[in-house]
Amino acid sequence: MLGKILVRYLKPFWPLLIAVVVFQAAQSIAALSLPNLNADIIDDGVVTGDTGFILRTGALMLGITLVQIGCAIAAVYFGARTAMGLGRDLRGAIFHRVGQFSEREVSKFGAPSLITRTTNDVQQVQMLVLMTCTMLIATPIQAVGGVVFALREDVQLSLILVVAVPVLLLGMSFIIVRMVPLFRVMQTRIDTVNRVLREQLTGMRVVRAFVREPMERERFGVANDELTETALRTGRLFALMFPMVMLVLNVSSVAVLWFGAFRVEAGDLQIGSLIAFLSYLIQILMAVMMATFIAVLLPRAAVSADRIGEVLQTEPSVVMPEHGITDLPRVGQVELRGATFSYPGAEQPVLRDLSFTAERGKTTAIIGSTGSGKTTLVNLLPRLFDVTGGAVLVDGVDVRELDPDVLWSKIGLVPQRAYLFSGTVASNLRYGNPDATDEELWAALEIAQGRDFVERMPEKLEAPIAQGGTNVSGGQRQRLAIARALVKRPEIYVFDDSFSALDTATDQRLRAALAREVRDATVIVVAQRVSTIIDADQIVVMEDGAVVGIGTHDELLQSSEEYAEIVSSQLSVEEVA
Repeated sequence: MLGKILVRYLKPFWPLLIAVVVFQAAQSIAALSLPNLNADIIDDGVVTGDTGFILRTGALMLGITLVQIGCAIAAVYFGARTAMGLGRDLRGAIFHRVGQFSEREVSKFGAPSLITRTTNDVQQVQMLVLMTCTMLIATPIQAVGGVVFALREDVQLSLILVVAVPVLLLGMSFIIVRMVPLFRVMQTRIDTVNRVLREQLTGMRVVRAFVREPMERERFGVANDELTETALRTGRLFALMFPMVMLVLNVSSVAVLWFGAFRVEAGDLQIGSLIAFLSYLIQILMAVMMATFIAVLLPRAAVSADRIGEVLQTEPSVVMPEHGITDLPRVGQVELRGATFSYPGAEQPVLRDLSFTAERGKTTAIIGSTGSGKTTLVNLLPRLFDVTGGAVLVDGVDVRELDPDVLWSKIGLVPQRAYLFSGTVASNLRYGNPDATDEELWAALEIAQGRDFVERMPEKLEAPIAQGGTNVSGGQRQRLAIARALVKRPEIYVFDDSFSALDTATDQRLRAALAREVRDATVIVVAQRVSTIIDADQIVVMEDGAVVGIGTHDELLQSSEEYAEIVSSQLSVEEVA
């Protein structure tokens, strides 16, 4: 998977990669030429006392060094641009894919894991590309060039390389093989830490209300300790690498000096050549070390690439049509024809053979006990899920055949859990209609019974809203979410238990104002309170995922035992009458 990702997402950066290769090759060749020139200074300058030769060769070495530094800087610059560009494109691809997921795929991965895959996992792949561009490309040039130049200096001493390089490679391979499974475990445990921390931050009020801080500290401590243990085991293996490299390097250097001294004494080797050979030996072993360092990053990047690939290769269960229908014959009608929905592997469907029609200009209410499938039904309309049987139609067209932008533009959804984005009151209200004027925002707030508390805020429409709307009350969040849907002015309004946090008086005023505002639209209301939907044109009663009654309030009192039980549990005899 790592190879596929790199081939696909590095393709736009091939000019930068060519530049990296050119500059890395140039700086490697420059580095390889310096020991040879240094040997000439020693043998032909210092030994003979030729100061002019020393100055000329030294100046040449200085020039080559400056070229080497310039090429190294350029290679790092282009390599960094390539790696950062790859990271940007990968994060964008994951974000785009997750945006296509239905609730099913999001639940499968989990929000913490998706966040980790978008950040930490992408960073691991990005780091591999960066280190490859800045180190690995130069490594084979230095290793092969070093061997060639070392052979030119002395063939017999080069036998030391035959022992040193395999020993170093075997040692590094042993460490890397043991680190691969630890990296996989580490990424999973990072997911766990993120999940626990996210749950604790989101549920802070619940934790404090039930005095569960000690238990939560212990739960986070367990996850944190497991991650720390894995990281320490990986770190201990990683810590063995550099001592092993230095041991091989120093032993090899001693061997070169030891055997080289005998050859110098015998007149078979000059001192400058011995120093040059030692320099080439160090360059060769350092190149091998850099290659093994990249090899350490490789398994973790491969694990991260597999996790990224899982997201990118997961096909959404809700498939958008390539050429969706954009022209609709009618306006705002919603119809369910035998709609059935089952989760994968479930023994029983959540929804069974639902059939009813919500007409334009009328209010259709959906009521039922907890777990009867009301919210799941609502999620079928904007295609958060797709039916597994039957069909959901808007204006006579199956929603699976509609252009998604056309479908979503028709629907104004106020979810059961009102969610606000970090920003301001105005930015949240304009989420569905960026061109809405301030007057339109105030009008929507007026209908949603939110104008009074927004006017009390010092900045009014520009008042800040925290992520999730945590700096306003639950009722205020719901009213802002309702106002956000009103600003959009859709043809179909869907209120999924959107009045539960409102007091009775505010609920009545809001419903009265809504009735005037949305009289030309299709309104679908999911509610728990009978008083909220008592005046609806059509009430759909659900029980265990099936429709057990359809009609007005008065009709259902006579024909539906389930509805009569719900009413009697909430209203007095006088209120029912």
